[in-house]
Amino acid sequence: MDKYVGKKLDGRYEIRELIGIGGMANVYRCYDTIDDREVAIKILKDEFLNNEEFIRRFKNESKAIAVLSHPNIVKVYDVSFGDMIQYIVMEYIDGITLKEYINQQKVLTWKETVHLVTQILAALSHAHSKGVVHRDIKPQNMMLLSDGTIKVTDFGIARFSNSTRTMTEQAIGSVHYIAPEQAKGDITDGKTDIYSVGVMMYEMLTGKLPFDGENAVSVALMHLQIVPDSPRSINPSIPEGIEEITLKAMQKQPADRYLSAQDMLADIDRFRMNPSVRFEYKYLYDKQPTKYIDAVNKGKSHRAEEYAQTMNKDKDEEKIRHSLTIPIVTGILIAICIALIVCIPIGIFKNSQSTEVEDVDIPNFIGKTVQEVVENPDLSFNFEIDYVYTEEEELHVILDQKPAAGSKKIKATGTISLTVNSAQGEQSIPAIYGLHESAAKAALGQAGFYQVTVIEVSDANAEEDSVVRSYPEQGTVTSLSETVYLYVAGGTAESEKIKVDNVINHTKDEAISILEDAGFRVDVEEVDSDKAKDVVVSQAPLGGMLEPGATVIIYVSKETPENSVTISVDLPEGISHSMVFTVKTPENEQTLNVPSGSKTLNFSLTGRGSTTAQVFLDDQLYREYRVNFTEKKYETLTTNEYVDSTPAETIPSETQSSTGVQ
Repeated sequence: MDKYVGKKLDGRYEIRELIGIGGMANVYRCYDTIDDREVAIKILKDEFLNNEEFIRRFKNESKAIAVLSHPNIVKVYDVSFGDMIQYIVMEYIDGITLKEYINQQKVLTWKETVHLVTQILAALSHAHSKGVVHRDIKPQNMMLLSDGTIKVTDFGIARFSNSTRTMTEQAIGSVHYIAPEQAKGDITDGKTDIYSVGVMMYEMLTGKLPFDGENAVSVALMHLQIVPDSPRSINPSIPEGIEEITLKAMQKQPADRYLSAQDMLADIDRFRMNPSVRFEYKYLYDKQPTKYIDAVNKGKSHRAEEYAQTMNKDKDEEKIRHSLTIPIVTGILIAICIALIVCIPIGIFKNSQSTEVEDVDIPNFIGKTVQEVVENPDLSFNFEIDYVYTEEEELHVILDQKPAAGSKKIKATGTISLTVNSAQGEQSIPAIYGLHESAAKAALGQAGFYQVTVIEVSDANAEEDSVVRSYPEQGTVTSLSETVYLYVAGGTAESEKIKVDNVINHTKDEAISILEDAGFRVDVEEVDSDKAKDVVVSQAPLGGMLEPGATVIIYVSKETPENSVTISVDLPEGISHSMVFTVKTPENEQTLNVPSGSKTLNFSLTGRGSTTAQVFLDDQLYREYRVNFTEKKYETLTTNEYVDSTPAETIPSETQSSTGVQ
């Protein structure tokens, strides 16, 4: 039985079962007795407690996730880095890994792949925006919940620490998804994660890894040197657009990939809207500048075929290959010929039956969104999509279809043309200055701009209801989905408007009284805050001038529950005397006596919102923390060395005492 199961960590976490074994840490399902919830705790293995590199990587993980807050990233609740045990307390995920799901399903549909990858890219986009690069993106690090939600785990721990930058067997767990620059030990960034996402997409769509080999080194070399087989050569049902996205993410040179996770998401969104879209990406794959290859139409490279042939042989075939004799070869060839003669007619007969597609009635798609139609798993039609724009219908709604619903029967895999209301592309803002508001709106509508907001301004030199200016300005080329702001002459003169007072830090009743006396209507919204109950923490607008009777929103603090945060402080080593341990916050101060020889000391703070805590050892500032009670976490702001000013005790003898210093 595992030595931790059945134990309690720090008097709080009951360890119930071992649920995961990793290279440097084990994961346990635990019960948090204070917050009454299940959590997952990752504990660094004992053999690595004295390994500085593994300890650094373990701490890096907690630091990386601590700055992240995203629904598709696992949450961290608590950390502890003591001498005897180091652990991270995380959100408990009741699900399976994406790798397990892929193994179960063998091949995922493109709709499933898009659904899952969209969540992964959203998580990575958030992480990259915070300066965190995962470096170990693989399906084993993706948890899949029963509702289809993805949670990205194991942030910040995968990196090659070997100073010689040599691939070893220890890297085999990640090497199938590793980017070329990572395999070489070069600088990594967000595009490194994008490559790994591309490999995962390849595996989901085809049921196979793009590169496989006998050891980590051979696979890493394939990432560096070999062009993978096109996914459609393995699974012809894959749409060309999603294949292009996959292969662009997997380009050898980082500059040839998507520049960001958000850019890749944008292409996936375009594909979801129109699965027949082609991006026409072309990639340079050789040093010769004339050799380009279309990502969709390329076939197998000669070197890729050699690798595929080698990797597909099992151990028995290897033994046969090394002990070939003419009789054995002859026998095998005869057996194969007999099997082919017998099986091919049967296969042809079965295929002729299985490939027969039934005729079905044409459903009515008009009025539905294009997403719900093309992503419907019960439909096998091939949809061709055209785009038009009309302001009379919602965006992305299907306006027309050919053939019409119920007009005839077609094959279940037949082609249906859909006309979708959309505003794709860019256009120049037409000349609208001086036009009446209605005429300007009509001109913008004809140009394809469907989002127009009118703002009234005072202008004595302009005709009432005429356009004074716009944003973007007329003549500017911009996206058709951009909101165009029209500044129209009219409205209340500035001299007749009322100044909005700043009521932040007033009580709710005081603020309402001030604003209503000035002539405004007041809406009150409660928000979480570390301020006292019913204190105004913000307002909208913050100031300026408004018409009489306009609405001002005030945001007041609601009473939030207090939370406790436990902070673990590593103490200086080699101190042979007790120390006075003092914790100071703006709210209070507490003092403890630390016995000599202590390695760590934990203390808890309770409060709302956030605060700053300073730790003093014998009146020396030793540590400073920023404590977030709402999220129940803390971060270190200041670290100082402790200076031992206590003279060592000596005895009048030539022999040094056990605690003295010569």
